[in-house]
Amino acid sequence: MAILEVFKKRKKKSSPAKITKEREKEKKEVNIERPREVSVPKLKEKKAGFSWKILKTPHVTEKASDLAEKNQYIFKVFPQANKVQIKKAIEDLFGVEVTSVKIINVLSKKRRLGRISGFKPGYKKAIVRTKEGQKIEIMPR
Repeated sequence: MAILEVFKKRKKKSSPAKITKEREKEKKEVNIERPREVSVPKLKEKKAGFSWKILKTPHVTEKASDLAEKNQYIFKVFPQANKVQIKKAIEDLFGVEVTSVKIINVLSKKRRLGRISGFKPGYKKAIVRTKEGQKIEIMPR
């Protein structure tokens, strides 16, 4: 059995004086005073989490540019998106506070080119109103 005892780990015996000295050192390290952190209100950070699954593109038209003066912005969105998801996506992506969201389903239209007839695809768009004083930069200058 002497061969197997070689592989066993031996416990180190430490004196009680060493243990008390180590504990005193730990207490001294813990009692170090740290400067107090001042809480500053943070602005909403821009983060593009899952907004790419909800928002397609901004809808840039003459009417949309007129509505932008009234803090309303128009976006094309995916058909399965709802108001809550659109609001969260806009707030995360642009860092603004959204007050209301309106959704419009634009139906597909029948179009003809000579004898050939087809359909122009429909889409879903959202009109988003932001809080007064906050703006979304859709077209970079």
